[in-house]
Amino acid sequence: MKRTTEGQVRTIAMVAYPGAVMLDVVGPLEVFARAGEAAVEKGRAPACPYRIEVVAPKPGPLTTQSGVTLVADRGIRSVTGGVDTLLVAGGRGTSDMIGNAAVLEWLRRMAPRVRRLGSVCSGTFILAAAGLLDGRRATTHWAWCDALAKMFPKVEVDRDPIFVRDGNIYSSAGVTAGMDLALALVEEDLGRDVALETARHLVLFLRRPGGQSQFSAQLSVQASDRQPIRELLAWIVDHPDADLAVETLARRVAMSPRHFARVFTREVGMTPARYVEKVRVEAARRRLEESPHGVDAIADACGFGTAETMRRAFLRTLHVPPTAYRGRFRSALVH
Repeated sequence: MKRTTEGQVRTIAMVAYPGAVMLDVVGPLEVFARAGEAAVEKGRAPACPYRIEVVAPKPGPLTTQSGVTLVADRGIRSVTGGVDTLLVAGGRGTSDMIGNAAVLEWLRRMAPRVRRLGSVCSGTFILAAAGLLDGRRATTHWAWCDALAKMFPKVEVDRDPIFVRDGNIYSSAGVTAGMDLALALVEEDLGRDVALETARHLVLFLRRPGGQSQFSAQLSVQASDRQPIRELLAWIVDHPDADLAVETLARRVAMSPRHFARVFTREVGMTPARYVEKVRVEAARRRLEESPHGVDAIADACGFGTAETMRRAFLRTLHVPPTAYRGRFRSALVH
């Protein structure tokens, strides 16, 4: 993708509608707004390189899914060009939009006129209904992937990633994943350091690459109904370099190894060994992105023992070796 040049202003338009999820709309736009400020602060641009706006089937106020009212700057009839990146929000109102012939025809006309087209959460259904995802990979909120595949069999539904890019069309997973997508688009335009500075300013826990699963080890901590298991999950996240064998973990919660393995798998949805591997891969991935340490040192610090063990775990989980992952996602701030 072509980087934003000095003095260039790109319009980021978000399509909203009655029943859209408010965070789907404002989350990504806030990322672009803050990234524009960061670009100015870092001397990348003399003025904010982004112009953001909300467009809707009709201009004016609209009620989001939460009941909060947003105001659309323009109606779609007045938008015929001049948009760099066009994003479509998700929400309960999606069901009305996929049957709105005027909206779908407008999207079909706009698609070849924009540099990038994307969706947030169930907004993917709207792009699919317009025929813009036929023969392409796409994702959506994990809870809606089966429905997307059933309704639109010409779409290659990828159920796992945070976001997917196929050519110049992007789709993201549920709600906050739209902010991850926006950060990736900012990185394409303005560089990794601006994207990372934006994430830090917005206090986003992690700038997650698109290939990361929607189901992180940190989210799994919330999955168990049993407090001892929840506490153990959190302890494992904080101690990836510890002895995390099943026998050791079972002792921490006063269970036999066999009973512990059954309870853990039922509560968390994966075996203890699989969870430990996910935790260690996520810990190593962050170190590869953010630290200057070598692969051997990171493998040791994250409990893998050897670089080869870590390499095999990365291939199983992320489908790339650690060195290739670092080359793609390492922050410019640690170069």
